[in-house]
Amino acid sequence: MITIETFVRFLDLGGTFVFALSGAVAAVNRRLDVFGILVLAFVTGNVGGITRDLLIGAVPPAALTDSLYLLVSVVAGLVTFSWYAGVDRLRTPVLLFDAAGLSFFAIAGAQKAVEFGLSPVSAALLGMLTGIGGGMLRDVLIAEIPQVLRSDLYAVAALAGASTVVIGNMAGLPYGVSAVAGGVLCFGLRFMAIRHRWHLPTAHLSANARAEADPSNDEKPH
Repeated sequence: MITIETFVRFLDLGGTFVFALSGAVAAVNRRLDVFGILVLAFVTGNVGGITRDLLIGAVPPAALTDSLYLLVSVVAGLVTFSWYAGVDRLRTPVLLFDAAGLSFFAIAGAQKAVEFGLSPVSAALLGMLTGIGGGMLRDVLIAEIPQVLRSDLYAVAALAGASTVVIGNMAGLPYGVSAVAGGVLCFGLRFMAIRHRWHLPTAHLSANARAEADPSNDEKPH
């Protein structure tokens, strides 16, 4: 029977690959060269896991000691460079790869946090952080507002998936069952949010519009 350590490692590598694909595709869209594509693939695929390992004391992080993480990231970058170079209409693949990576990492992060004895709330939050970390740095490097701050149910989907894993562990369910349930929930929420534009409430007025709408501002000294 597969051990929980092997299962978490499989999730980690799966998340690394699909997140690296999303990073590489974003790099192609920004017309980066092959080195830039590989760098963005590695960063997107591994930063979330590295952050998680540092926070729970699993040092040195697995992504820096296991050559498979680097290999998986490089393969994802090269595959993207070979197949997608010059293709402009890649919004949907990026979002789907990102949703899949979000699911893998949220589940793996929560499960590893549980193994290290974190409380249920902390484990769920760390699972969410693992899921959103790589995507946040990817967006910062390509000069975009991180999706977690503007995208439809991004962090919410990660938190829901991670929480499902934690609840499953508390209920004594097999880790495979809780992981599948959490992964399906996370990906399903993200996919439906993308498809139907579900989102949390947002402010309807910008700062400038608010200033123009408030007549008292005209009376304030400059």
